[in-house]
Amino acid sequence: MAKINSLAELQKKRNELQAAVNKCKSEKVVVNVSLATCSIASGGKEVLAAMKQECAALGLNNVEFGQVGCQTYCFAEPTVEITLPGKEPVVFGYVKGDKAKELVSKYIKSGELVDGVIPANYERVVF
Repeated sequence: MAKINSLAELQKKRNELQAAVNKCKSEKVVVNVSLATCSIASGGKEVLAAMKQECAALGLNNVEFGQVGCQTYCFAEPTVEITLPGKEPVVFGYVKGDKAKELVSKYIKSGELVDGVIPANYERVVF
């Protein structure tokens, strides 16, 4: 990595990295599956596996999966947060069995909302 010698070079590097992050955000679907203790006990790992498998079956290669901790929705576990390109995140609760596949085939692929939306009570901060 090249040495940065001035504030102008540092600002240029920051702008380049920010542009790369913004480009990635505008093209990828981000799926965060809650895998806190209550979610794991409710089947969160199986939901993550089912969603990955359905994306592969449908040939969706612009989906990035992540595992997150507690989202404070213990009553609705397993929960999945999906962020479509250019849109705000949407959290779905009670995602079990065929619901995971439905989220992929309807919401991720076509942008069609399905039952189970939980109103967000937080704002994600990305560093």
